[in-house]
Amino acid sequence: MIYFNIPPFTGKETEYITQAIQNHKISGDGTFTHKCNEWIEQKTGTAKALLTTSCTHATEMAALLAGIRPGDEVIMPSYTFVSTADAFVLRGATVVFVDIRPDTMNIDETLIEDAITDKTRAIVPVHYAGVSCEMDTIMDIARRHNLLVIEDAAQGVLSDYKGQALGSIGDYGCFSFHETKNYSMGEGGCLLIKDKDHIEMAEIIREKGTNRSKFFRGEIDKYTWVEAGSSYLPSDMNAAYLWAQLEMADVIFDDRMRSWKTYYELLSPLQDSGRLILPTIPEGCGHNAHMFYIKAKDLEERTALIRHLRANDIASVFHYIPLHNAPAGKKLGRFHGEDRFTTVESERLTRLPLYYGLEPDTVEMICEKICEFYR
Repeated sequence: MIYFNIPPFTGKETEYITQAIQNHKISGDGTFTHKCNEWIEQKTGTAKALLTTSCTHATEMAALLAGIRPGDEVIMPSYTFVSTADAFVLRGATVVFVDIRPDTMNIDETLIEDAITDKTRAIVPVHYAGVSCEMDTIMDIARRHNLLVIEDAAQGVLSDYKGQALGSIGDYGCFSFHETKNYSMGEGGCLLIKDKDHIEMAEIIREKGTNRSKFFRGEIDKYTWVEAGSSYLPSDMNAAYLWAQLEMADVIFDDRMRSWKTYYELLSPLQDSGRLILPTIPEGCGHNAHMFYIKAKDLEERTALIRHLRANDIASVFHYIPLHNAPAGKKLGRFHGEDRFTTVESERLTRLPLYYGLEPDTVEMICEKICEFYR
């Protein structure tokens, strides 16, 4: 069986986890957590990176830091994972969905401004498949309307937009290190903070609402409860697992990119003949080979294609059910404008196996089976 995903493993994870145990520091903010934070800061140029227990929790922290309150509105695409919306509806906000671009599956930047009301507080672009949204336009809209931008860059670690790392462009950025991502700690994420003036409050929120981080740095002689917060610190054992991959980030990146390019090269004839559609990478967008997807003609054809691949022991999967069609989405949000592409494009998309260590001949065999289906 060819799995859709195998979590990355470099060989040093067990050694580093053992070190964390031997250091008698397996809770949050140990040696490996600090190593990971510093690596992300160096790679992205953000003012501060704080490892979290998930990308969901990183987004919740961003919502808290943004001061999202009941009655506020937050604009985002409907084609995203539920966590993108959960972080804001937990604060009492209404999520306002707008349509996506069919080429990148990202939010259509030309539709955002029309969705803004006097209740709008933030725009949440989701960088689907590690390919950037049109951030120049989005940041311009945010500046003109005095809105915050919170990037859902869950899939965008080591992707960039015009040379700037995803997650570091908006006011806050959120990474995922879930087992399905390019770099993993099992469950985990990271909050990126652009403005250094917001770092102290972020540390307080992350440490259960206390100034414990300042205490550990020797800046105060005791710590206390100073603000509402929660426990968003991952175990240092999880960070140790992640550190083994960040040390080899370029190797993992190159390995995944080889697979991505092989898929694109071998399936391009099917796109050229109009049988399917391959991913689009706009000019100025540097992607990270997080995902390779193809688009069939419609839902019926996609279902048949997935069935054909499964019959050949190849696991391929579709992706999000648009949030505005879900029960909670209907109750907690609304779709602004016309759903021209979100639903129909989501019903065409199929994701192919892509992970660190995927053998080239396996990619070739998958492509042959896809070609066989279309023959």
